[in-house]
Amino acid sequence: MGEIRTTLITGGNSGIGEALARKLVERGQRVVSVGLEKPDWTHDLLAAYRADLSNIEETRAIAQGIGRNHAVDCLVHNAGVILPNLLPDAKPEDILMLAQLHLGAPMLLTQAALEGMRSRRFGRIVFVSSRAAMGAVTRSAYSATKAGVHGMARTWALELAASGITVNVVAPGPILTDNFWGVIPKGSEQQERMARNVPVGRLGSREDVAHAISFFLDERSDFVTGQVLYVCGGTSLVGLGP
Repeated sequence: MGEIRTTLITGGNSGIGEALARKLVERGQRVVSVGLEKPDWTHDLLAAYRADLSNIEETRAIAQGIGRNHAVDCLVHNAGVILPNLLPDAKPEDILMLAQLHLGAPMLLTQAALEGMRSRRFGRIVFVSSRAAMGAVTRSAYSATKAGVHGMARTWALELAASGITVNVVAPGPILTDNFWGVIPKGSEQQERMARNVPVGRLGSREDVAHAISFFLDERSDFVTGQVLYVCGGTSLVGLGP
């Protein structure tokens, strides 16, 4: 990236979001993180906000505050929660909560940044979705809302293309983050078995996904919009097995 840009990252305090934030500030780019917690590190180029993005009013307020304080050029909608349950135990309330977190929060944050992006005729919007959008056991609420992300991203891509704003999706497979270990015990036989079922022979890292997001954020990627890139080691082709 040539010009110094400002990237807003939801969930920039941990996991994929943190890896991306560190990558960007190392390149001399400004980062704004918003999540349940502030990052446990500081940098002159890092601004941090705390908000519960599953709460509509809290999200609306923080979006307006960030919009006033920062000229946001790029948005990475990364914050997410899994809430796994097989169908007999699945709750409609989980769908509503994840719809706000995965869809409503990105909408409010993007709306707050949109006028500035349009006036500068530059914008990069990247959603972090999931291979689970294709279907995965115990993921009723999660896969439904992540699949919704794909539809919303493609719609925005069409609406915003003439303004110099691209909208794309990175859909990770199994990535070693706290979200992953919240479902799969760390270092367990289940984790090892899952790694063996990935065609490339390993589970993904935070940096794998951050690298893919960086491609979509690049100023030279202005001819790529409305796309879903699976960063999944091949599991979008064959699934994850039992």
